[in-house]
Amino acid sequence: MEQLKHECGIALVRLLKPMEYYVERYGTWQYGLNKLCLLMEKQHNRGQEGAGIGCVNAKAKAGAEYIFRERALGNEAIKEVFQKVRRLIDRYAIADSYENIPFCGEVYMGHLRYSTTGRSGLAYVHPFLRRNNWRSRSLMLCGNFNLTNVDEIFKQLIDQGQHPRLYSDTLMILEMMGNYLDREVQHLYDLYKPKIQGGQERNQAIAENIDLAHILRRSVETWDGGYVICGVTGNTDMFAFRDPHGIRPAFYYCDEEIAVVASERPVIQTVMNVEGEKIHELEPGTAFIVKQNGEIGISQIQKAKQKTSCSFERIYFSRGSDADIYRERKMLGKLLLKPILKTIDNDLENTVFSFIPNTAEVAFFGMMESFDNYLNEQKKNLIKQQLPHLTEVDLNRILSMKIRQEKVALKDIKLRTFITEDDSRNELAAHVYDITYDSIRAEKDNLVVIDDSIVRGTTLKQSIIKILDRLRPKKIVIVSSSPQIRYPDCYGIDMTQMNEFAAFRAAIALLKERNMRQVIDETYWKCKEQMDWPKEKVVNYVKDIYRPFTDEEIAVKIAKILKPKDTNAEVEIVFQSLDGLHEACPQHTGDWYFSGNYPTPGGNKIVIRSFVKYYEENELGS
Repeated sequence: MEQLKHECGIALVRLLKPMEYYVERYGTWQYGLNKLCLLMEKQHNRGQEGAGIGCVNAKAKAGAEYIFRERALGNEAIKEVFQKVRRLIDRYAIADSYENIPFCGEVYMGHLRYSTTGRSGLAYVHPFLRRNNWRSRSLMLCGNFNLTNVDEIFKQLIDQGQHPRLYSDTLMILEMMGNYLDREVQHLYDLYKPKIQGGQERNQAIAENIDLAHILRRSVETWDGGYVICGVTGNTDMFAFRDPHGIRPAFYYCDEEIAVVASERPVIQTVMNVEGEKIHELEPGTAFIVKQNGEIGISQIQKAKQKTSCSFERIYFSRGSDADIYRERKMLGKLLLKPILKTIDNDLENTVFSFIPNTAEVAFFGMMESFDNYLNEQKKNLIKQQLPHLTEVDLNRILSMKIRQEKVALKDIKLRTFITEDDSRNELAAHVYDITYDSIRAEKDNLVVIDDSIVRGTTLKQSIIKILDRLRPKKIVIVSSSPQIRYPDCYGIDMTQMNEFAAFRAAIALLKERNMRQVIDETYWKCKEQMDWPKEKVVNYVKDIYRPFTDEEIAVKIAKILKPKDTNAEVEIVFQSLDGLHEACPQHTGDWYFSGNYPTPGGNKIVIRSFVKYYEENELGS
């Protein structure tokens, strides 16, 4: 119901044949550019604040540009970027060669951006570019990531004598990698200078022998966070590198014509029209590297650590068209059977099931499947109990029992709220969804509505519950297919403020109600003491805020907080359990949003900072 800002999306395309090959086989030199466009369009859900593309042309002659980049802002950024590129291309007639056509090249890079730092503007849109007259020293980067120790990296760059132009992790990574790339090129230059006299021949030898894996290993020594970093040098060496915990996703495909990298597997399946088993997940700590000559390899850059791939990718962010994600989301719905039955007192006859928003539809299918199976068992038991005296009337009555499901609400996509006054905005927000009138029996039916997650609860309180209450149900049960979100993310999602989480607000309220304010104060001082500690020594004491209460107690309080005034129906909220999440998504154990168990030391540093900030703004002196 609440739109979270997604992870960023990445796309890489590397052509492995001469340009003439694609013209002859596919009728256009724009084969690679077209594939990039499709890869980005299929991932448009991953970034609607901006988009950018880059291209490197290995055949460009001296005096002509060999690196191209175009970027745009807004949710129409992909369309705008490619329109600009097409207009630029249209200025050039079909030439005897492809050396001078803009965005004609061997390597293409695409990025879709969602800001996780609050910073906006074209200067923050990927790809980032470090130009140089020496091809081998030029570097273009993009990524899906967030580093938790930007302050450390910033200091490291300053200590090296650099002067970073922006306090941005992307720019810092660019300059850090650029520094090691410069050193590598200089080392090779010194090595080949006595052996190779011709400048161009020497440059070619340097380009052929640059060790990207070595550069990456030197660069990433101090990084802490979740990341997939993609890059291409001016000599068309290309790489995609994944963090050692595998927090952020990356997949690749290659054949004799092309190598492709993207954030999601089904995107590559669709664009390249290949079976899923031909697409490989980039393993934690490894880099997918394509050299200038087209040689493809996988290099271990960092030692792989315990894999804690982001579970929110499975619940919400990634496309549900992935076969594994589809099954996992259905399982998340199935596992909610027992707690839902408890909230409705097993009264299936007087309960209607639905879902909001569309992203929760697959979990809804799983939930309905579990209830159908449950009802079938009930039917069998009733039949067995009434045998051998079961009449045809009784049999028909039993067989006619069914799980009731309706489309009770739909989003009005045309409604926009431009008014800034809070009261007016809240009034308009209450009409973002429309209801299907008479879809339930007033005053008699329970209404169970499943969502994929509940973060802030704002939309629930301002819109959803109010609108559902117009149907006059006896009880409204909001079901979350994910557990209670209790802790901020620091690896790429826009969830950083403690007070934004409905679960946190509920726990704080319970502590105050039960005269346990000392827990809040003690947690603050424990966190405050650690503020200047090295991240490796920091402990997540924010867990103490939740420790006195059961999940059910917090869920009850969340329901009270989010229930709007003048709501007639009883309101309950059911959350997925942490065990249920792990059962449904066994290969994606990154659950720090729910458990507070951060896979990197920087995560603990972020959460205590977030709590200290909350306390000093909201609790200090109260």
